[in-house]
Amino acid sequence: MSIKTAVVNGVATIEIARPEKKNALTQAMYEAMAHALGQAQADGSVRAVLIAGQPGIFTSGNDIEDFMQRPPQDIDSPVFRFMQALVGCDKPVVAAVTGAAIGIGTTLLLHCDFVYVSDEARLAMPFVSLGLVPEFASSLLVPELMGARRAAEKLLLGDPFTPEHAVECGIANAVLPAAEVVNHARRVAERFNALPPGAVRDSKRLIHGPRRERIMQVIAEEATVFGQRLRSPEAMEAFQAFFQKRQPDFSQFS
Repeated sequence: MSIKTAVVNGVATIEIARPEKKNALTQAMYEAMAHALGQAQADGSVRAVLIAGQPGIFTSGNDIEDFMQRPPQDIDSPVFRFMQALVGCDKPVVAAVTGAAIGIGTTLLLHCDFVYVSDEARLAMPFVSLGLVPEFASSLLVPELMGARRAAEKLLLGDPFTPEHAVECGIANAVLPAAEVVNHARRVAERFNALPPGAVRDSKRLIHGPRRERIMQVIAEEATVFGQRLRSPEAMEAFQAFFQKRQPDFSQFS
């Protein structure tokens, strides 16, 4: 299984486990993660959710081959069901970023309550270089966190950034040695076993509630443009270049 799940000591763990493909995400994996989040939401014994990757890799983003064979058609596609499940989760979500977090590997962190990154982590949102646009409400949330100028570096140029910068701009809580990230994140998640679950849920709703509707609206707006861009000649050139292991040539476009 490329997505491993378990509930231990009140924590529902969702582990991205496809290291041979750098934890690249397929539509089936998005479906599994959405299902796991739904189960965690419904399970009264679960007090928090932990999302983790493998040593040295959180996720490299979408599996390009799977993405091209099974492109998301609408807001009911597995990737968007995962987005809706993560945004709508009323239990605390903790992310342990054990290495590279590319594309949605970074944007999903915007919707977690606690994010701990390894000192080996590298984050990037290279959507434009693939002929695409930002997703998962990153076009709204990244400028809010970083300001428009630094957001342009990350979303328009796709510049990668360090774990320290992720903390500085508010995407992450702390940088830790790689070997300590998952255990630290789990300890944080387990702290909710000693807290009243109703008060936690209500507090999270009050923190995020006023913006949740706007976030879902932006996700839908981005999805519309993303779908259009996915079929664009620019995206076709970017994906062909990826498979042919060459630099894309966008000089033909204006």
